[in-house]
Amino acid sequence: MAQEITVVATIKARPGKEEEVKALVCACAEASRQEATTLSYLPHQDLDDPAAFVFVERYTSRAALAEHEKTPHFLTMADAFKTLLDGPIQVHILRTLP
Repeated sequence: MAQEITVVATIKARPGKEEEVKALVCACAEASRQEATTLSYLPHQDLDDPAAFVFVERYTSRAALAEHEKTPHFLTMADAFKTLLDGPIQVHILRTLP
């Protein structure tokens, strides 16, 4: 049986690009929530650093995450991030401990 996973990802927008990043993140989140194997997809914006965004996502399995990363909405966001982000995306793929 596949194990449910949680993904925590953090990104930082380039100065002046916060609203563009926010729009992309929100569009991707809305579409991602419609995926059958997405249990939860919650993007956040840091109150003290509006350029910082944190995603907390839950999937039915690691394979489900891999499929999510092939969707048009994810690929559109990832492509745009190439010029909008200040540094690399930090991703943690987690499993719940008993």
